[in-house]
Amino acid sequence: MNWGSASEFFSMGGYGLYVWGSYGMAALLMVAEPLLAARRHRSALRDAAGAAIWDEAAPASSPAGAEEQRVGR
Repeated sequence: MNWGSASEFFSMGGYGLYVWGSYGMAALLMVAEPLLAARRHRSALRDAAGAAIWDEAAPASSPAGAEEQRVGR
């Protein structure tokens, strides 16, 4: 297609809103996805670290840990 001016190019033969809206939405999602993935990753690391600390802090809460305490190991 050949356009005679910039306004003809941006109007895209009457489909400009759809075309540029699609490009804008794709660009927005391409920026948002890595940001949201990094946020989920940090949250998962924080949860895993908390679980590891919790497991180290309370070994007697498990049945095996309680048995070891009673036997005196």
